[in-house]
Amino acid sequence: MKKHVRLVQSKCERVNKEILRYSAISAEMEINMGVKNRMSGNEAVAHAIRQINPDVMPAFPITPSTEIPQFVSNMIANGEVDTEFIPVESEHSAMSAAMGSEAAGARTITATSSCGLALMWEVLYVAASSRLPLTMTVVNRGLTGPLNINAEHSDSMGARDSGWLQIYAENNQEVYDNLLQAYRIAEHKDVLLPIMICQDGFITSHAVENIELEEDEPIKAFVGKYEPEHYLLKAGETMAMGPYATSPYCMEAKRAQAQTMMNAKKVILDVAEEYAAITGRKYGFFEEYRLKDAAFALVAIGSACGTIKDAVDDLRKHGVKAGLLKVRVFRPFPGEEMARALSHVKAVAIMDRCESYSCNGGPLGSELMAAMYRNKNKAEAINIVYGLSGRDITVNDVKDVFERLKTIAQEGVKDTQYTYLGLRE
Repeated sequence: MKKHVRLVQSKCERVNKEILRYSAISAEMEINMGVKNRMSGNEAVAHAIRQINPDVMPAFPITPSTEIPQFVSNMIANGEVDTEFIPVESEHSAMSAAMGSEAAGARTITATSSCGLALMWEVLYVAASSRLPLTMTVVNRGLTGPLNINAEHSDSMGARDSGWLQIYAENNQEVYDNLLQAYRIAEHKDVLLPIMICQDGFITSHAVENIELEEDEPIKAFVGKYEPEHYLLKAGETMAMGPYATSPYCMEAKRAQAQTMMNAKKVILDVAEEYAAITGRKYGFFEEYRLKDAAFALVAIGSACGTIKDAVDDLRKHGVKAGLLKVRVFRPFPGEEMARALSHVKAVAIMDRCESYSCNGGPLGSELMAAMYRNKNKAEAINIVYGLSGRDITVNDVKDVFERLKTIAQEGVKDTQYTYLGLRE
């Protein structure tokens, strides 16, 4: 009898443990409904597009973004989305069609890279000045020549003054999360601007990583339905699209457009906060990696930030107070916020993955140095161009930059303030 009682007790204990275990699992699932998966950055973008289910996607293939319209075309053929895919004869036509469908009241997306983005040039400005909140996923690739198909930021940075919002990703997880937030930002009544979601060609677009995907229904609820107040196919609509503006009116239109870019700063943070509430993943204008007590810092955009983080961790083990400011949002440019985050740093290296041929470095360096000056930041600053046309950046390369910053902090900038990293002399 005692043996039987002990056996029953033992079984009850095991059952209780299982109940507790499953309760813990259930609680965890309630906090975060994410699904673990392995996929490339392009696949992650396509998965986000499936969940958003935009109305129209005009696109023209160009490496390394070609996979994105391919994936979406397959989804349409399989009945997973009811997006209207428009095959076009060029990227200029893709952006023209995207502008037309968005103006007609349809939620629209397209994808491109490099010279494809350059071919859209004229229509980029028209889409922004027409206040059309369409989304474009840009897989960053250097503009030629010489002919090259690898990662560089010259394509999207060349369009930095076109009036588009720009958000960049370090890895596959971030490009997925950024795209899910894109429409909520662009379509906000205080913004109404087109948005680029950028990732580094091949480094993230084709490399496979473990990421966490969200369940479909919460994402559909988060993104919501597109219900524009004004669109051309609306009955009784009196809005004009693409009118000619004479001098007494055009400047005011430009100023109004600039105001919406300023408004976007608050909207980006509000949307990120709401997204964090359902996913647990927090985003802002930038990420401060071991920056709070850093004496020396790098500022960078995109996939190279993973390498920089490894170098920072290793240097910290050896007593070097290294840190990173990873830029996520480039338009609107959070200059004041970045200058404040760097206010305690002795020396900073601003890293540009493109050359602006200004004789002063790259666009990130130029804009951030100006912001630091306006905000009375006293840190010694240099601008470094790196990684052009996919040139590798290593942990040792990054350590060399920090070593230079240590010298600059003590002696000031005695050589050139604008240099290249990893260049064969």
